[in-house]
Amino acid sequence: MSVTPAPIPPKLASTYRGWEWAPFYRNQLGVVTHRLRRSGETLFAKVAPATTHPSLSQEAERMRWAGNHLPVPTILDCDAEAGHQWLVTRALPGEDATRHSLLQTDPARLVGALARGLSVFHALPVAECPWRFDLETSVPLATERVQQGLVEPSDLNEDFAHLTPEQALAQLLRTRPDSEDLVVCHGDYCFPNLLLTGEEVTGYVDLGELGVACRWWDLAVATWSTIWNAGPGHEDAFTDAYGVARDEAHIQFYRLLYCLVS
Repeated sequence: MSVTPAPIPPKLASTYRGWEWAPFYRNQLGVVTHRLRRSGETLFAKVAPATTHPSLSQEAERMRWAGNHLPVPTILDCDAEAGHQWLVTRALPGEDATRHSLLQTDPARLVGALARGLSVFHALPVAECPWRFDLETSVPLATERVQQGLVEPSDLNEDFAHLTPEQALAQLLRTRPDSEDLVVCHGDYCFPNLLLTGEEVTGYVDLGELGVACRWWDLAVATWSTIWNAGPGHEDAFTDAYGVARDEAHIQFYRLLYCLVS
């Protein structure tokens, strides 16, 4: 379900008057990221409706925590006004994976670099992470969203387009794994959320979903992203470079869960 893009709040526009603004990215939830430039400096301002979940203040909390361990953006401003919220960060070096030259010339090498970057992320200390998105948290959330009519048929990826939201939930509950391999997950490990310098991931962005969850949550979404961004045929290259054997049951479960809670 597409939502009208969030406008730039007056307070935010006033604070960064004199900067050159340009839309950089927007999603179907109405969240818009702007690139701001002035005198050789680059910032990013993410603007979202006040109802967006997780909130940008929650994303900022996760970003500050992750910044103790990984290269993530420095937060400059996080506030809200008149039904909208925003998060301003300093740009990191590197280019996101959707713009990397290897995407066209040698996508297999790019996929391998992203897989190694996920291994680094999953090495974060689980015991120190205060947020959880394990099955005890995520499955009740998916159930609640379906029961409240918050999941539209259009929210289901084409892999699950033959299901109604109710059927999708029934399949999710029926295929729930018996165990979890818990790590600190990124939560949305996709090409646009990863910055590379050469063939090394040197920046992680969009951390609003960071939390302790099964590693297959990230692996399911990451391998899906290889199809969306690099085309079919690179999923096994990702899991091989990460160092695990492909687990189709876990992949299908966590992709369906992603559709129901995102």
